[in-house]
Amino acid sequence: MTHTLSVTDRDDLLARFTQGLSTRTLRHVAEEARVDGESLKQGVDRYEIDYAWQVLGSQRLHDACLAALAVHLGHQVSEAQQACLVDVLQSAAAAQPTDALMSFDNDVPAHLATLLCAWFDRQSVRVTEAA
Repeated sequence: MTHTLSVTDRDDLLARFTQGLSTRTLRHVAEEARVDGESLKQGVDRYEIDYAWQVLGSQRLHDACLAALAVHLGHQVSEAQQACLVDVLQSAAAAQPTDALMSFDNDVPAHLATLLCAWFDRQSVRVTEAA
């Protein structure tokens, strides 16, 4: 079975995924650092903060999401499932404002794995009902 996202499914999945992202402005990060008695650089370094598009497009996050998806599925992730994961991460990265920041220390892998597994389950039901 292929797991190609229709435009409607893709938009819905992307919306659910991006709503769950924890992004901040530079001002918010600076305020948190100030409250913590740190310099902005210390806060950014400690929380591993980068531009949201950079975090979402990183190999590190891709690998973490792939591992989380394999755990949720209980088996190795297929090429079609990997393609869906890559599409969602790349689309979410492209949709981020250029000044949005986020940390690598977040629940993106678990969140995306849960959403993708639910979508894969719905696809399996559709295929079964169509047969």
